[in-house]
Amino acid sequence: MSTDTSSRSAVVIGDALIDEIRDEAGIRELVGGAALNVAVGLRRLGVPTTLIAMVGDDAAGEHIREYLDDHGVRLIAEPAPHGSSRATVQRSASGEPEYVFNEAAQRRSIRYSDAARRAIADSDLVAISCFPFDVPAEVDALADAVGDARLAIDPNPRSGMLSDREEFVRGFERLAAATEIVKVGADDATLLYDGDLDALRVRLRGLGVRAVLATAGSEGAVIETDAATISAPIATLPGPIVDTVGAGDATLAAVAAGLVGARPEAAEEWQALLRRAMDIAAATCRAEGGLLRTPESLAESARGAQGS
Repeated sequence: MSTDTSSRSAVVIGDALIDEIRDEAGIRELVGGAALNVAVGLRRLGVPTTLIAMVGDDAAGEHIREYLDDHGVRLIAEPAPHGSSRATVQRSASGEPEYVFNEAAQRRSIRYSDAARRAIADSDLVAISCFPFDVPAEVDALADAVGDARLAIDPNPRSGMLSDREEFVRGFERLAAATEIVKVGADDATLLYDGDLDALRVRLRGLGVRAVLATAGSEGAVIETDAATISAPIATLPGPIVDTVGAGDATLAAVAAGLVGARPEAAEEWQALLRRAMDIAAATCRAEGGLLRTPESLAESARGAQGS
């Protein structure tokens, strides 16, 4: 399997927002959104990447644009009549993040400009995350825009933005059939299905999904393909776990980067890809926010150097 991504590119479609974090340390803002995190993660892993998302012409939108520019991600901003999306983030008693979304996030909508369609047509892989699959008009527009592109999908439903669970499942499964890879987690299985992640994996494979990446938090992850079913535990790295928010996005970015320009075939190739993704997810958890980190970047930081 070739790992050269120098002449390949990816497009990511989904959300971009400001996370307003409230905890005992006070209130602070971070640029985030699942799709944005995946786009930046892909770029940090060497893949030229374009993000297609709804971003407002406001102060929050300016922060999002600056952040993407700093990380070398091209933004194709779709109109945002309600301004930029924002999520207020607080920790539950168990330590898990709880999100409250503003109107812009709840009423997010993407229509695809000529520039967006050209970027999709020119890309080697299109990743979709945190998309409003419960809005049929949005699914229709997405299906028309992506055509026969190679897809990687993370449904990533958020209870604060989910209006119709059954419709979301229909829209998601419509796009998921015959994709390169679908990432699902234990939370997705609970929110959208009956909570059985293994059964969901089987269901998706039955729809024609070529590979299913199932993440289960502290229990690690599994990739099921025609070649084999591969599992990997969470990686052990130095330092405490600071923030798990970006772990899933980092995992998807790492696996998607391995699909740009090539597709693993042998079980050993999938195993190496999953182990690397687990290392990257663990490194990302060693700092606050969704910015993808690698074990190498942590080592550089420990020596007082900056890098990815």
